[in-house]
Amino acid sequence: MNLEKVVFGFFVLLAATLNFGFFIGDMSDPVLHNTYELFAALTISLIATVLKFGDRTQLGAVHLATSLVADLQLVTAGLVWVFAEQISGHGMTAGSTASMVSLSGGALLANLVSVVLLVSETLTFRR
Repeated sequence: MNLEKVVFGFFVLLAATLNFGFFIGDMSDPVLHNTYELFAALTISLIATVLKFGDRTQLGAVHLATSLVADLQLVTAGLVWVFAEQISGHGMTAGSTASMVSLSGGALLANLVSVVLLVSETLTFRR
């Protein structure tokens, strides 16, 4: 068993599951979307991105691209949260929550593509 591949797969799957946990629920209800979970999803997604830098294959490039898309969308979702809570003065409204969750949904789609790539790569691996 290759420990490097285990760690890589762990972080790819953890990024997807944390993002899913944040995404699930009514889009307009801020109570159902914990910002700490968004922060955890972003942190783990960034770690997964760093782990993808070493692969020089075409599949590795697509893995990296999916991670960069997820990171960009999660960072933007975090910025929406910061703007709503700290700058606008209105707090988390239904509109800002919907924007934040929609961005997280885009990141979730990118994470799912990454998981599908990981599984397909694993299935085609021969000893």
